[in-house]
Amino acid sequence: MIILNRKVLIIDKMHDSIFNMLEQIGFSADYRPDASRQEIEAVVGDYEVLFLRSKLSVDEAFLRKAGRLKVVGRAGAGVDQLDVETLEQRGISLINAPEGNRDAVAEHAVGMLLCLQNNLLKADAQVRQSIWDREGNRGTELSEKTVGIIGYGHMGQAFARRLQGFGCRLLAYDKFRQGFSDELVQESSQEDIFEQADVVSFHFPLTEENRGIINGAYLSRFKKEILLINTARGEILPLKDLVEKLKSGKVRGAALDVLENEKLHQLSAEEKENFDYLVQCDKVLLSPHVAGWTHESYRKINAVLVEKLKNLLY
Repeated sequence: MIILNRKVLIIDKMHDSIFNMLEQIGFSADYRPDASRQEIEAVVGDYEVLFLRSKLSVDEAFLRKAGRLKVVGRAGAGVDQLDVETLEQRGISLINAPEGNRDAVAEHAVGMLLCLQNNLLKADAQVRQSIWDREGNRGTELSEKTVGIIGYGHMGQAFARRLQGFGCRLLAYDKFRQGFSDELVQESSQEDIFEQADVVSFHFPLTEENRGIINGAYLSRFKKEILLINTARGEILPLKDLVEKLKSGKVRGAALDVLENEKLHQLSAEEKENFDYLVQCDKVLLSPHVAGWTHESYRKINAVLVEKLKNLLY
């Protein structure tokens, strides 16, 4: 059990429900979503609990100013902006909330998959231009297809459950989990997925080890022409390699909720060239990192964080 003071510093915008939820376990919130990093660093030393989304990196320099900190709560799933090693060294508990937005991510991924399988983006644009091309927009059913899921944590499992009714075969690989085969999914090696998958969807967190791992060499290992879905982190998939495989046909379509560089007004010349190709390609579907960002998940994330904070206390 950790004994804490009764205030939480919140430095990102969160659903209003967070205040009542914290009150129910005896906490009050100091809500500073508009504060700059400098302003936050000036006050963080007074707090033992910090909640944030993606406003700033919790690195060693920041933590030196947070001498009393005992708990960091990430209002979301990914913790790539947090120096996990330093948090552990300082004895600071880290909690995050993948349970809060896993359903949102799963539904978004399925929606993107169905959109690409059935050419809905292209068909909609054509009909709006009075082009009635039935044959050119003939869809492909998911039934009897093999879907490979890379990463079988909260997000991967939720995605698999959403696909259960489509009659497709599900293969899953997770570097850190074994023995999870059941009536829904078959535990597989990456080699099995390379050999058999028609669709591949990525559901693992970003680390320095896997940054850029879904590169040209990786994509070349798939035996079939694949449809690719990335709702994880953009930095795992170099866009230049994806563009190359789209052009060659190895990737027959891509659904991307995340990009290697999401600051679209700060792209390098090469990044801009690759992004422009994705924009004009009717085999690509894009969304602005919103897969886990539904009206429902906004509140669910709060509930998960507060429950985990409560469990640290008692």
